[in-house]
Formats: sequence, structure tokens, C-alpha cells
Amino acid sequence: MRPASTHLGRQFGKFLAVGASNTALSFVAYAGLAAVGVPYVAAGAAGFAAGAVNGYVLNRRWTFGGRDSTRARLRYLTVQAAGLAATSALLWLLGDLGRIEAYAATVPIVTVAMFAANRSWTFGRPPRLLLDVDGRPAEHAAGPG
Repeated sequence: MRPASTHLGRQFGKFLAVGASNTALSFVAYAGLAAVGVPYVAAGAAGFAAGAVNGYVLNRRWTFGGRDSTRARLRYLTVQAAGLAATSALLWLLGDLGRIEAYAATVPIVTVAMFAANRSWTFGRPPRLLLDVDGRPAEHAAGPG
């Protein structure tokens, strides 16, 4: 059996690889759409959407091994939106560092936060119901209080 830290490291590596593929796909979609005359804002939104769908599918299947469900999809969208908001807020807060420096400081923070949110919330396993010896739900699952 692998140590938990090895498993976590592999998952994070997979998450980073998926992120790189999202970025590449988003760029290719954007460039292709812009090349055929789609307005750049619409092309950017379509490229982002393509990367987000790719990220959901690959992270669900390969990174976290989660089940596909409406709940997981909505949670993934929520994490994506929170990541966008966090990136914007941190760029605004760190703007005095310089544009590139602020972005370089922001990306690792948001990436780790999105990994943690997707791992524990979006694709995390729901807690198992604790049962007593008769197979009934335990009244005091957390123990005496």
C-alpha cells in the first residue's frame, strides 16, 4: 500500500497535467475561432469553456476517480468560478508587485486551493453512514459529546 503523501503527490501531479492540457486546449480553440472571424471575447469564452469541460472530464476520471453527477458538475463549476474570482482578487491585491509578479504569486495559491476544493468537495467521497451493531444508523456517530 502506498503512503498517503505519495498518493496525494500523484494526484496533484495529475491535476497539474490536466491544467496544462486545459490551457493548451483553450488556446487552440481560441486561436482557431479567432482565425475564422469569431469576435475575440466570444472566442475567449468558448476556449475557456472547452478547457473547463476537458478539466472536468479528465479530473473526474483520471485525477480523482469520481462519479459523474449533476452535483459534481455544479460543484466543479462553482470551484471554477471561485478560482476565477480568487485570481482576480489576488491580482488586484498584489498589483503593486507588478503585473507579471502578481500573476506569478497568484497562480500557485489558486492552483493549490482549487486542487484542495476539487479533491475534498467536488470529487470527494461522501462520509459513510455509521451503523450500530444491528445495522441501524448510529445515534452518536461522533462519540459521546
